[in-house]
Amino acid sequence: MTPDDRPGDLAARFPLGASATLAALKDDPHPLLARLRAREPVSWLPVLGGWLVTSHALALRVMRDAAAFTVDDPRFSTAQVVGPSMLSLDGPAHTRHRDPFARPFRPARTRERFTAFVRGETGRLVGALAPAGRAELRGDLAGPLAVAVVAEALGLDGVDAATVRSWYGAFVEAVSAITAGGTAPERSSEAYALLRDAVAGAVRSGGPGSLLAGAARPPAGLDTAEVVANAAVLLFGGIDTTEGMIANLAWHLLGDPARLRLVRDDPGLLPAAVEESLRLEPPAAVVDRYATADTVLGGAPVRAGDLVRVSLAGANRDPAVFPDPDRFDLRRPGAGEHLAFAHGPHFCFGAHLARLEARTALAALLERLPGLRPDPSRPSAPRGLVFRKPPHLHVLWDL
Repeated sequence: MTPDDRPGDLAARFPLGASATLAALKDDPHPLLARLRAREPVSWLPVLGGWLVTSHALALRVMRDAAAFTVDDPRFSTAQVVGPSMLSLDGPAHTRHRDPFARPFRPARTRERFTAFVRGETGRLVGALAPAGRAELRGDLAGPLAVAVVAEALGLDGVDAATVRSWYGAFVEAVSAITAGGTAPERSSEAYALLRDAVAGAVRSGGPGSLLAGAARPPAGLDTAEVVANAAVLLFGGIDTTEGMIANLAWHLLGDPARLRLVRDDPGLLPAAVEESLRLEPPAAVVDRYATADTVLGGAPVRAGDLVRVSLAGANRDPAVFPDPDRFDLRRPGAGEHLAFAHGPHFCFGAHLARLEARTALAALLERLPGLRPDPSRPSAPRGLVFRKPPHLHVLWDL
C-alpha cells in the first residue's frame, strides 16, 4: 500500500500535518514546526506529498542512514536536469563523485586557497557601495560575492561571474519547473551545453590545481558528463545557499541594535553570530530522502518509496538540543550542533568556505559602512519553502 492508498488513515493519525498549508511553511514556518515537533515529530503532510521530520535526533537518523533513506531516486529533480551527481547518488558511486571535489575544500586548504580572494572581492563590492548610502544587500553584495567565489573555485577559463550566474539561474528555473510537475525550459538545455563545453575545455587544459581537471584524473576518473553534472551541483550549493546565509546573517544582526552593538564592540563574536543565524534560519530549510524499505520512524509507518523530507529548520530549534530555541544567543553553548549544512554522507563540504564568505562580508559591512541599519520604509524577513532568505534586504548608512 502506498501513502496515496491510505490518506484517511494518515490524516487521522497526523492531524497537524494534514492541516499544514504551503503558505504557513513558506512564510513563517517556525510555530508550525514547533507544534509538529512536540506532537508529530514525523508527520504526513499532504501538501508535501510525504513525511516531514522535525526532531533533531530523528533528522540525524535519516541523514546518517543512506541505505535506508536514499537520495538515489528518479524523482530527484536536480538529477533530471543535470544527470547523476554527488547530490543524487549514494554508496560507492556517491563517494567516487564527491571525493575529488570535496578534498580541496577541507578547512586548511579552504583558508589557504580562498581567504585572499574572498577578502578582495568583498572589499571591491563594499567599496563600490559605500558612496551611495543605501543598498539592497542580497542583490548588491551577497549574491555577487557567492557567484564570484563559485566562478573562482570552478576555474573556468574565459567564463565570467555573470555567465556563471546565468547558467545557475537556468538550472534553478528547470528544477523549479520539474518540482512543480512541469518540464524544463529550453534555456536550461542551452545553459547545460555551454557549461559542458566550458568544463570540457577546463579538463583538457587544466593544470595540477584545476578542480575540474583533477576530478577527471585517476583515481576518480570521472568522465566529462559526470564532471559537468557535479560542476552544476556546485553552482546550486555555492550560490543560493551562501547568498541566503549572508543575507540571513545580516538580517539577524541589523534587525536588533543591541545584538549588533555586541558584535561591533567584540568582533570575536562574529563567528558565533554566524552559527546562531544558521541555526535559527538555515538557508536550505529541508533536504529530501526516499525510504528504501518499510520502516517505523518516530512512530510513523513509513513505506518503501515514501518521500521523507527532513526539516533542518525544525531540527535546529529542537529544545531537546537547544534550550530556549527561538532566542538568538551569541554565547549559546553547543550552537554548532545545528544541522544547517545537513549531516552524514551528504554533509555540505563547502561549509568552511560559506562561513568564510559570511564572516568576511559582515565584517566588511560593519567596518566600512558607519551606522549601517535596515531601511525602515522597506522591511523584509526570510521566507521560502526550501531556500529561505529575505526577498530583499534594503539598508542605509551614514555618509
